[in-house]
Amino acid sequence: MLKSIIIFGVFAGFLILAILSIKDATPEHKEKRIYNLIHKYSPYQLEKRLGGLAIINKNTDKKEKPPSAQVLHRLDELEKQWASKYLSLEGNNVLIKNSKTNTATKIPLQSQKEKDFVIKFYNLKIGEK
Repeated sequence: MLKSIIIFGVFAGFLILAILSIKDATPEHKEKRIYNLIHKYSPYQLEKRLGGLAIINKNTDKKEKPPSAQVLHRLDELEKQWASKYLSLEGNNVLIKNSKTNTATKIPLQSQKEKDFVIKFYNLKIGEK
């Protein structure tokens, strides 16, 4: 009886650790359409490599090789830093500034969910420049 309780306890402990590990490795939810449109302008890309994934800055060709469980979290951090300089929200449009030509690309938001995502994920404020 005691032996089966110990085995069940060990199994339950491993199960809890596995669930917590999966939860920690899961990146934030993204609104697919608007994230993909904005991501095209981001200088950061994922590159497959033998040991996992690397993050490459297209502007500087600098590579980061974070641990596999942290790659997507690190990509989110880098994109948020980039967004603080180059993204702004005006009404129902996201403006993406180009540092070289001083022009902006306007991406219209199609729903309140997309607007809420942009505000929360990129930490933008309405009318911020």
